Amino acid sequence: MDVELCVQDYSNVLGDSDGDDRSDDPTALPCPIATETWEHWFQAWLDALQPDQSPIESYELSLRLTGDRELQQLNHQYRQQDQPTDVLAFAALESDYVQLQELQSTLPVYLGDIVISVGTANRQAETQQHSLSVELAWLAAHGLLHLLGWDHPDEDSLNRMLKQQQVLLEIIGLSGKTG
Repeated sequence: MDVELCVQDYSNVLGDSDGDDRSDDPTALPCPIATETWEHWFQAWLDALQPDQSPIESYELSLRLTGDRELQQLNHQYRQQDQPTDVLAFAALESDYVQLQELQSTLPVYLGDIVISVGTANRQAETQQHSLSVELAWLAAHGLLHLLGWDHPDEDSLNRMLKQQQVLLEIIGLSGKTG
């Protein structure tokens, strides 16, 4: 299984190409996890989950680490909820776009984007008395499951998803999160 991951950490960037200045967002904290660690985690998770969307077993996704302001904007734009949230996942496989058979056999399947507010993750980690790294991994695992088609419209499906997240954390040697 091959994974290509693009990690975008905008916590300490003064501005980006769309002109949005995040330097005044106090929730855009630095992420304590190196890109190489993220790559290792997603690789381990996909190896364990064994998705079958790619005939060449190759996947691509992006992870964006930002603050509450951006998550609130995205949450309002895409979910009509004008409040910050901890993680959003934008699954590419849910779109109507069908990759050509020829491309599927040569290129990684793009799973989508995961966006996490490091500020919200930090507050949740403090409340639940575990590390920010555990909380970020928990949220990333949640986002990945959404990219792979998992959802939680009811309590039973939420409990199944939370149990799977716990398994994914244990795969990478983290514990301390129980849902």
